[in-house]
Amino acid sequence: MSIIYVAGPYSKGDVAVNVRNAIDYGMKLNDQGHYAVIPHLTHFTHMIHPREYQYWLDLDNRIIPHCHEVHQLPGESSGAEKEMELARSLGIKTTVIYGV
Repeated sequence: MSIIYVAGPYSKGDVAVNVRNAIDYGMKLNDQGHYAVIPHLTHFTHMIHPREYQYWLDLDNRIIPHCHEVHQLPGESSGAEKEMELARSLGIKTTVIYGV
């Protein structure tokens, strides 16, 4: 079983669509026998326990080193680009997804 971090746009574009795309893709990974880390799920935590944007980014950066792969969903996202850079710098396999 691989632990796969799902990187992708959150705040650029429609947040609801971005969250749904990440969840849909993550569930496909789970159904294939992997464990998907879907940071977009913090959207719901943020509704109850709001935090600064950087708080969530810092959490994401703490989990990425424990993942086997990072997959980047389509769409513009400076945060996802930074997550991919971090993964590459740690020698973690990265994959850009072109369709969800």
